[in-house]
Amino acid sequence: MSASNTQHPFSPARRHFLRVSAAFSGKVVGIAALASMGLPSSSKAKPGGGGGHGGGGHCFLKGTRVLTSRGEAQIEDLRIGDLVKTMRGEDLPIKWIGRNTFRRSGASWPKSVVPIRVSRFAIDDHTPHTDLYLSPGHALFIDGFLMEVRDLVNGASIAPAAPPDMETIEYFQIVLNTQEVIWAEGAPVETFGGGNLDLFTNFFEYKRLYPDDPCSAIPLVAPNLSTGRAHLHALLGLGASYFINVRDPLQEAYEQFAARAEELAA
Repeated sequence: MSASNTQHPFSPARRHFLRVSAAFSGKVVGIAALASMGLPSSSKAKPGGGGGHGGGGHCFLKGTRVLTSRGEAQIEDLRIGDLVKTMRGEDLPIKWIGRNTFRRSGASWPKSVVPIRVSRFAIDDHTPHTDLYLSPGHALFIDGFLMEVRDLVNGASIAPAAPPDMETIEYFQIVLNTQEVIWAEGAPVETFGGGNLDLFTNFFEYKRLYPDDPCSAIPLVAPNLSTGRAHLHALLGLGASYFINVRDPLQEAYEQFAARAEELAA
């Protein structure tokens, strides 16, 4: 079935946005009021060091291959000073690599810890070139926006993938001087930005290396549509109308990837 005649449910972030919008009257002034008050972020603190932009303290699953100046390398093999390729065309040095390790304490993993698999070719015919595993709050860069992978889950090509026999889950995150878009398994993804470095279990290492660094938040490279306020302002900036269906980049990406998954499965 083609994408043109398939109806897909709203993405989680889109449903949240619509629930908030429905609480206001259908007046033009309501849009301005909504914009001024902002919406709560959908990124909430996660047990064991998550939360915040950039997936908080855990982002790339161990084994993820990142594109560097020397080619692809597994993230756990990267070191401070290694050059990673960015979407801007520059090779930038890694300032630090944050880590978080989770050990299973029950029969199943907490939802906030389970990695989400972006299957091979889930985005297009080339992207990602291999299954990509990210923490739920880590963002892909799609159509000029950051979109957290948990808001793109369709249950098929993008879905939680708990390691069945794995007792330990290890996440790594790349910290540069600025937030950038880099390539992981061929997909455009964010580096750390906007959050607190002390969410990482090895934060003591950062303080030892950079004792005078105030650890202030790194500005985001693009609006994160999984944050309610950024989502709303993006819609308004695209000329969204309160009275008709609006162009929502996050919902469009969700539908596009869901439709693609159906076509690949047919």
